[in-house]
Amino acid sequence: MNTQLREWKDPAVLLTSLGIAGIGDFIYLVAINIIVFQMTGSAAAVAGLWIIGPIINIFTKFWTGSFIDYRSKKRVLITTYLLRAGLIALIPLATTIVGIYGILVFLSVAKSFFGPSSVTYTTMLVPKGKRKRFNSIRSTTSSGAFIIGPAIAGTLILLSSIQMTLWINAVFFVVAALLLVRLPEQETIDRQAIPSLTLAQVRSDFTVVQQFLSENKYIAFIYLSFIGVMVFSFAMDAQEVVFTQQVVGLSEVDYSLLISITGIGSVSGGILLSVFSSKFSLRLMIVLGVLMTAVGYVIYAFSWSFLSITVGFLILGFFNVFMNSGISTFYQNNIPVDMMGRVTSIFQLLQSGVQVIFILGVGILADVVSLRITIITLAIVMFSSAVVFSFFVLKPQKAGFYQEEEEEDGSEVLI
Repeated sequence: MNTQLREWKDPAVLLTSLGIAGIGDFIYLVAINIIVFQMTGSAAAVAGLWIIGPIINIFTKFWTGSFIDYRSKKRVLITTYLLRAGLIALIPLATTIVGIYGILVFLSVAKSFFGPSSVTYTTMLVPKGKRKRFNSIRSTTSSGAFIIGPAIAGTLILLSSIQMTLWINAVFFVVAALLLVRLPEQETIDRQAIPSLTLAQVRSDFTVVQQFLSENKYIAFIYLSFIGVMVFSFAMDAQEVVFTQQVVGLSEVDYSLLISITGIGSVSGGILLSVFSSKFSLRLMIVLGVLMTAVGYVIYAFSWSFLSITVGFLILGFFNVFMNSGISTFYQNNIPVDMMGRVTSIFQLLQSGVQVIFILGVGILADVVSLRITIITLAIVMFSSAVVFSFFVLKPQKAGFYQEEEEEDGSEVLI
């Protein structure tokens, strides 16, 4: 028992750091939406907040992986935390909407470095046999932040002001950075060997990644297919507020309650999976997660009342944890850590590009045909894609890609 606790000491610190930063993200999200709406009174200006991230990703992911893979992932993570803290602290000082959007652009750039770095550092820090449980707990903390973050934001705004809330929010990222300082370096960086970040270097790194993906077609196919399935959920999520209120006829209070219920479903699924992760095979986690999440969206698309839509949200919230934990573990187990930053950046680049196109396309389509038909079509196509995706995951001859090193806790995989 003591040995297991010692082995989990560093992963636990990393989880705490990521969890605190996750809460900070949601506090910031609530505060920035309010402050932009107060300054402009424009729903379009608020909607613009949601498109900044994907657009910045498209412009930065070409080269972030080339930067990250040759440098200390731990230091990159600490730097991004501190940059986000400083930039968030500057928002209350901005007097124009242009200034705020400028700060948000730099925040998005910092976050574009954070994603690939955190995936790579996690893979290096957490042993293979512990990754499935780690990712399950990580999903639980993310879901918890989804519930706790907005609640803390609302309380802080009520007791103080939006400006003070943002300054307190900045402290969350400073604390997250300080926690990372005590974690060990997982790599030795030869500063003399770090290549310059030139166009030729970026092109060379793209070639390396392309060669790896062409030699490992199944890994590339599974992850790209997963992105393809999930892009339908992104498109539906973008129309969620309009669909629930204008089509289903729910109130803003009902919608807020639904979001909380989804979060509770995710936390419940995360807790269950965290405790019993060793009982589920990696393939079952992925297939069960993808299929049942798609089922949740189908129920949501055909919903006609608060009760029916609640069932859909609970299902997709609960099984979303299985899906994300499973695909994250598959990814960490199969992508070489020395090129993980570059591979992750390119995958995220593709995802952001498709995401922007789908969100804009669905918005236009919803104006041409009814939103109900649009959402139903997306949900059905998503479910059909999930079935096909699951077939390829479950192919017997591909079982080697899902092999695991289970923790020595005396349990055995039952499913």
